[in-house]
Amino acid sequence: MVLNQGPLPQSMPKAHVIGLGKSGIAAARLLKREGWEVEIGDRNTSENLLNQQQELAAEQITVKLGYSLDLNSSDLPQLIVVSPGVPWDVPVLTEARKLGIETIGEMELAWRHLQSVPWVGITGTNGKTTTTSLIAAIFQEAGLNAPACGNIGYAACEVALTSGSSSTSPTQIDWVIAEVSSYQIESSSSLSPRIGVWTTFTPDHLSRHKTIENYYNIKAHLLQQSQLQVFNGDDPYLRKVGESDWFDAYWTSAKGKDDLIGSKGYYIEDGWVVEKLNANSAPERIIEVSALRMVGEHNQQNLLMSVAVARLAGIDKEAISRGIREFPGVPHRLEHICTWEGIDFINDSKATNYDAAEVGLVSVKSPVILIAGGEAKAGDDTGWTAKIKDNAASVLLIGAAAPAFAGRLQEQGYSNYEIVETMEKAVSRSAELAKHYHAPVVLLSPACASFDQYANFEQRGDHFRQLCLELLK
Repeated sequence: MVLNQGPLPQSMPKAHVIGLGKSGIAAARLLKREGWEVEIGDRNTSENLLNQQQELAAEQITVKLGYSLDLNSSDLPQLIVVSPGVPWDVPVLTEARKLGIETIGEMELAWRHLQSVPWVGITGTNGKTTTTSLIAAIFQEAGLNAPACGNIGYAACEVALTSGSSSTSPTQIDWVIAEVSSYQIESSSSLSPRIGVWTTFTPDHLSRHKTIENYYNIKAHLLQQSQLQVFNGDDPYLRKVGESDWFDAYWTSAKGKDDLIGSKGYYIEDGWVVEKLNANSAPERIIEVSALRMVGEHNQQNLLMSVAVARLAGIDKEAISRGIREFPGVPHRLEHICTWEGIDFINDSKATNYDAAEVGLVSVKSPVILIAGGEAKAGDDTGWTAKIKDNAASVLLIGAAAPAFAGRLQEQGYSNYEIVETMEKAVSRSAELAKHYHAPVVLLSPACASFDQYANFEQRGDHFRQLCLELLK
């Protein structure tokens, strides 16, 4: 039972949080701790959300389920905080800004409470999660309290809550390692990392951002706000704009020093990651590439960018080496699940667009039995379909995109596909086909979002893992 606390003082400012997910709940708790009157609205309702509603009511946070914010009321909030999945240009947010109501994202709120701590902000179309995880592992191996947050690990406001001044023994945060999506950059106007990282850039989320120029400019904002910048110099688009827009950044190249943009950066030579800090400095070997256990050429870039960040943060070579050697990889990104009768089952559920799925295909042994499909995204699938023709013995199609993908493969002259619709059917059939074609790998790499059949890509990958492990039984 919640005791009646009486009327709230008139001076208490009011905040409305949109979205009852992990980010929204953390934002609400942070605002409540800082003295705001807080309500959360969510369009959905479910047993889980009802349980959350009761839990937050005990903390004197109002939760409105089945509710969308109404700005026609006389009791308007002074602040609106948006969860990452909410489009920045929905009518209610556009109207709020016209009314002069401050509107920010959950990441921006966390930044305002943690800006005395240095941040690493990692963005990009693909490669963010692996790079963020590896950077955090290195920093933590160096003895730093450097939580990974944002699109990975904790919500950013959860990290802010652990460092609160109201605690009797607040946790000292040394660095914040934040994976920052384009959605979060859009709603974080003042976020200014000490080090910004841009992993890759290809068309994605265009249903939300409309044009590739908009998408680029949103990503670029984070790097422009960063004191130091690290770029993937092997990414064609970033390389094209690099010499004009970002010449003073630290560039990386897995192809060697001759491919570096500018006079400073990190590259691979004779199997080593090499550091060159300026035109006059001698190159220095940092760590062997083979120390990283993850497969795929793209992971050499993730390694280079992670080493670059660690060195720019002042971390010594020994801690970098320990962090990399002990790094296990990232769940749902080319994650080895099991080996059944000589066949490796690999979970790449995080490959939610064509470029990521193309990387997945070239990173494993072929011929492969590929499981693909889900909720299709806009983008160019030509590179992905070419790799299917080169590397896949058979393709099993699931989810809403299955008929369209089947038609697309047929157009490309590839007919060895089956529409199986569900993950259960895909896994059992993949085992049969792998034996038939002597394929060493079954790969779930969907090239699609998961929302037609699953809450998120993690749930999709977990279902794949469960089904694969049942094969072993």
